[in-house]
Amino acid sequence: MIKDIDHINIVVSDLHKAKKFFLNLGFEEVISSHLSGEELSIVTGLPNIEAEFVGLSLPGSHTNIELIQYFSPIGGRDPELSHANQIGFRHIAFEVDDIEAEVERLKANGVQFQSNIRVWGKTGKKLVYCYGPEGIILELAQYPKS
Repeated sequence: MIKDIDHINIVVSDLHKAKKFFLNLGFEEVISSHLSGEELSIVTGLPNIEAEFVGLSLPGSHTNIELIQYFSPIGGRDPELSHANQIGFRHIAFEVDDIEAEVERLKANGVQFQSNIRVWGKTGKKLVYCYGPEGIILELAQYPKS
């Protein structure tokens, strides 16, 4: 079962400007990273990824925003919303307790996934992307138990 909304990811053309906007709204930076490599390419379905990422959190809430700027491959503003590198709304991530069970449940209901479940080495988070209505990207995320 879906547990909570994990984060909202927004692809931007100017990471510094977008980050400044959200910081001015009261968000705080909690993580940032250069993104590249085969694992990320497998998860997103995009070749040769080079990007910068910043994670922002709204203190006292569960509202988290991820901003990402792609340098390769470069995206644009177009109606192909389901491509991971498009400027604007990117995906909604849902935190789950058991990602394997949730993937099987959703597959049984006809949901299409972009890849198999992957693990992001930086945090140990298990993740997988699937397509929602109108081709929007949804992420399922399971964090390691502490």
